[in-house]
Amino acid sequence: MPRQRLAVLLATWFGTGYAPLAPGTVASIVAWGIAWLLVHRCGMPPWALALAAAAVAPVAIWAAGAAAEEFGSEDPTRVVIDEVVGQWIALASASQGSLAEWVAAIVLFRAFDIAKPLGIRKAESIPGGRGIVADDLAAGACAMIVVLLVRWIGF
Repeated sequence: MPRQRLAVLLATWFGTGYAPLAPGTVASIVAWGIAWLLVHRCGMPPWALALAAAAVAPVAIWAAGAAAEEFGSEDPTRVVIDEVVGQWIALASASQGSLAEWVAAIVLFRAFDIAKPLGIRKAESIPGGRGIVADDLAAGACAMIVVLLVRWIGF
């Protein structure tokens, strides 16, 4: 498989980015489902999702940058591998036995990714694949912090 086709395949998360409505949200749901299986069926601890995100991030940066060039856009909506990485970071903070925390992690990640508060929008100004992925890394980190704070407070 030529490198450009591989980049597009990965960047669209195996075609998920072609969803007709809200491809970023669809990719987040797919990432959530994969994470759920890894944690609840394969026995992976939730914190290991952060390691998985760290392992995928360099590939995501390369694939997102190459796919953006292929699609002729700085941050095409079809590129959703960044949502996968950000979602896994958010989920790394969720307790294995708490469905509420798992739901909060996906909702908070999507909210931070869409609204881009707290300087998250500035991360988009980084050129190429790094900028495509950086805002989702930041959104995932913000969601992770909120989930941890809410657990610490005791809700």
